[in-house]
Amino acid sequence: MTMASDHRVIAVCGHEAGYGSALRDLEGSGVTVVAGGRELYRAVAATGPGEEPPCVVPMTLGRDARLVADTARTLRALPPRTGPRALLTAPFGTSQHLVAWLRAAAGRVPSGSALLVTAPAGDPFDDAELHRVTALVRRYGNHPLVEVAFTGGDPDPAEGVRRCLLLGADRVVVLSAAFAVPDPAAPGAPDLPGIRVEHAGPPVSRTALATILAERALDARRRWSERSDDGISAGLSAADDHGHGHTHPPGEGHDHDHDGHSHRHSHPSGEDHDHAHEHPGHGHTHPPGEDHAHDHGHPHHHGHPHDHDHHRHDAGHHHGPSHPRPGTTADGAARSVRSSA
Repeated sequence: MTMASDHRVIAVCGHEAGYGSALRDLEGSGVTVVAGGRELYRAVAATGPGEEPPCVVPMTLGRDARLVADTARTLRALPPRTGPRALLTAPFGTSQHLVAWLRAAAGRVPSGSALLVTAPAGDPFDDAELHRVTALVRRYGNHPLVEVAFTGGDPDPAEGVRRCLLLGADRVVVLSAAFAVPDPAAPGAPDLPGIRVEHAGPPVSRTALATILAERALDARRRWSERSDDGISAGLSAADDHGHGHTHPPGEGHDHDHDGHSHRHSHPSGEDHDHAHEHPGHGHTHPPGEDHAHDHGHPHHHGHPHDHDHHRHDAGHHHGPSHPRPGTTADGAARSVRSSA
C-alpha cells in the first residue's frame, strides 16, 4: 500500500490502535507509526533542517480526544527552528464517522444476528463514548440486539458473547470500533457452545485508510500555506470538553480560572459565572452528493443562530444523529470522512 502523498506522515497512535501495533503494516509506505510521547518526539526531532516538516495525524476514530491534545503538547515542546517542526492534522476520524463505518459494516450482516461492538478499553469517558456510538448504530439499524464489549475492560468480548447468548442469539458478529481488531484465536476469545461468533474485520479498509491519511496531510499543508497555521493551538484544546464536568449548588456561583481561562457555569438558581467552553451536541454526516431535503421526524435545535436550508448541507455542518443511508459501504463512508473534514 502506498500513500497518495510524497510528504512524510507520522501516524501517532493511542489505545484505539494498540499504541501502534495495529498499524505497523503501514510503515514503509511513507508513513511512520509511533505511540505518543517520547516516540513521537523522537520521530519529529529526527527531521533534518532542510526537510519538509512531517504531517502528524492523531489516529483516533473519535473516542480518544486526549490523544489529539497530548500530541499537540508534544509538538509544542520541540525546540523551535525556522519554519514549523511539524504540522498537526485533523484527527483521522470522529465519532460521527465511526457511527457511519459501523453502520456500513452492520448493513452487511443479516438482521437476525446479534452485533457485538468492541474496542480496546480506554478511560471512563472514552468507554462511555463507545456506548453512545453503539446506541446510535442500534437506533438507526436493523439489528434488535447490539451489545458492547471492551478488550482489556469490562465487559470483555467473552462476556459480551455470553450476554448475547442469554438474550437468545445463536449468531454474533463482532464489529471492531477501533483499528485494533480482536484476535479470534487469542486467549479469552469468546468460544461458547450454542452460539457462532464471526468477525467483520476492521472498520476501515487499508485502501481507504491510506487515502484518508493522505487527505489529512494535504489539508494540513494547505492550511499552513494559506494561513501559516500548524494546527497545534487548535489541538491543545481538543480535550477541553472531554472529561469531568462540575456544577455548584445554588448560591455558590463564582468566577474562577481553569488552566488560565475564565468561564461561566450555569446553576439551578440562575446565578451564572463566566465560561468560555463550547459544549457540542451530536450531528450527522452525509456522503458526498447525498445532501438532501429530509424530515427527521423529531425536532432538532441548534445552540447558535443561523439560516438553515434543508436542501443543502455545507461542509462541516452537522446536526442530528449520525445515520448515513442504508447500504453505505465502508469505502463510501470513508469518502464522507474526507468530504466532511
